[in-house]
Amino acid sequence: MKLPVIKQLTEFIEANDQDYVIEAVEVLEALTEVPSLKDEELDVIGELISNMYGALEVNKLVKSGMPKKEALNSFMQRVLGSIDK
Repeated sequence: MKLPVIKQLTEFIEANDQDYVIEAVEVLEALTEVPSLKDEELDVIGELISNMYGALEVNKLVKSGMPKKEALNSFMQRVLGSIDK
């Protein structure tokens, strides 16, 4: 996951609507079913999906009243904490 990408996607959600990101995730998930995709291509698609889900989670935290910077940091701390375990 890349914090700058999640931040950009979060700003996109604020300016538009989270439904665009949800639909994009659905499209990317459908693409993972293509049998001819190489592992590297699947990795890129997976990274995009992870960043989009991260942005949706950050957006949820912001909607609950948390400042955006704090929501981004909190989310990344949770991700890093789960990796360390």
